Amino acid sequence: MTPAELEAARDRLVPDVVADGLRVLFCGINPGLMTAATGHHFARPGNRFWPTLHASGFTPRQLHPSEQSELVRYGLGITNVVARASARADELSAEEYREGGRILEEKVLRLRPRWLAVAGVTAYRVAFGDKKAKIGPQTRTIGDTRIWALPNPSGLNAHWTLTTMAQEYARLRTAAEADG
Repeated sequence: MTPAELEAARDRLVPDVVADGLRVLFCGINPGLMTAATGHHFARPGNRFWPTLHASGFTPRQLHPSEQSELVRYGLGITNVVARASARADELSAEEYREGGRILEEKVLRLRPRWLAVAGVTAYRVAFGDKKAKIGPQTRTIGDTRIWALPNPSGLNAHWTLTTMAQEYARLRTAAEADG
């Protein structure tokens, strides 16, 4: 993909991968330019979402971003806090995060997943006004949906390794399986 093709994807929207009553609805911060250009969530080669999902036991094999629709078969889905694509999350304003949180709350109330898993604790803090949130299960719920803040799988989040991320995602998987 050329730099011009990536830049042309700026502000593009990427459709959610969702269904009613999912076990876990994963929520990214916002689509990156590679995701927007391809239409596939977490598409940048350095992003560790797909390897982490498999290593944590959510999927029986590592899916390619182009296979994202298969997630629904496993009771999983993907959305974002902020819908518009950008090169970096720091291009988003606090207001975009808060508005994204409001829209996300409406989406969760409509779709009723058992868990909302926000992949990025900082995004969760800003979107939901919870400055003290830490990685792990949150006390807040949206209707009957519980919330888990996960580490951001971006390759830029270097202090979380694939192994430590997979361990945290596996904690969520265990909790989601215990819910039925």
